[in-house]
Amino acid sequence: MTHNVGVISTFQTPARSRHPEVNYVEQAQKAALGALHAAGMRPDDIDAVVFSMAPTFFMGITDVDRWAIDHVFGAGKPFFRVHTGGSTGGSAVHAAYGLVRSGFYSTVLIVGAERLDETPDAQEVLNLTFDAFYEREMPMSTNTSVGLMASRYMNKYGITQEQLALAAVRQRGNATKNPNAHLKGHITVDDVMASPLVAYPLKLYDICPRSSASAAMIVGNDEAIEAFQPKPAYINGIGSISDSYWLGDRLTPTSRSDASEFQIAATAGKEAFRRAGISDPLSEIQVAEFYDPYTLMGYLQLEQLGFCEKGKAPLLDEDGVWDMDGAVAVNPSGGTLCSNPIGVTGLVRAIEAANQVMGNAGDTQVGGVRNALSSAIGGMAQFVNFTIFGDDHR
Repeated sequence: MTHNVGVISTFQTPARSRHPEVNYVEQAQKAALGALHAAGMRPDDIDAVVFSMAPTFFMGITDVDRWAIDHVFGAGKPFFRVHTGGSTGGSAVHAAYGLVRSGFYSTVLIVGAERLDETPDAQEVLNLTFDAFYEREMPMSTNTSVGLMASRYMNKYGITQEQLALAAVRQRGNATKNPNAHLKGHITVDDVMASPLVAYPLKLYDICPRSSASAAMIVGNDEAIEAFQPKPAYINGIGSISDSYWLGDRLTPTSRSDASEFQIAATAGKEAFRRAGISDPLSEIQVAEFYDPYTLMGYLQLEQLGFCEKGKAPLLDEDGVWDMDGAVAVNPSGGTLCSNPIGVTGLVRAIEAANQVMGNAGDTQVGGVRNALSSAIGGMAQFVNFTIFGDDHR
């Protein structure tokens, strides 16, 4: 027998460059306590804990989840650490969903923290993802890899750098209403174009910041929902997929997907839609919270998931289709372009989507939200997952 799974409560701390007032476990505990208080729950009301944590090299502490167990009320309970790079937060939501859906537990706390500021060079740590002999010293990086994807996308569809910049303009503006966003402000396409070049065609404003923050979500079955949350956001569909490790293998004629177009997202997204009963995402989904550390990435996901035709997402941005009051509000929180605490970024995307359904999104709330989508991407797009939240169970 399977069980309905709904979001009971959420909490996140503001994303900033630094949080010197707390250490890592105190930062994680703030999120856990916040989610418990928001639901009127006590630690004893939680059956299991899923800990969302990406590489610990940023902090110079190995397996810091062990240090955090007592602080997030995991001692004496099943405790699971999840790590799939940037997609960790989304994978953690899926893990908790499975634990409740299967009937093993009634309530699960998902919690994690990130402190990217504690390393002098986050990119050097991220580059450890790449093969030491053939890729790491080319020099490959997340920036140069996505730069290559963007160049190919622009060439194939005739998209300009100015059109890609529209995502940063829209989302920085959205973030002005989000107290938890790291980067925010009203900028122009000219501002994006004038920012320093990082990896052609990507400029500084095309790229997310290094953020530190913590986040938590409590999910539960119908019995827990009845006890603690009169208006839950139900998790109605999930989809997840992984790709080959070698970037070169993704660019061959026999590969499963075109890496420049992010085709594996279509597979995972369509599976989430199928499970949630979504057949026309443009008309049935009101909010999309995409994992988009680069201006290109949100557009690719819109196209691969069928919100629009290939090569059209930036053009539709010019027409306001992805605005807060457009056909689909894309990243009303500001998205990953404005805040990227890697270990919990996917969880924050899920929190923002769930809050929209629950009507708890504050000044970024979109009207009439029945279905919202979140995504997470990790390991240089090796891992991708999507989650569909709805105002009723499907």
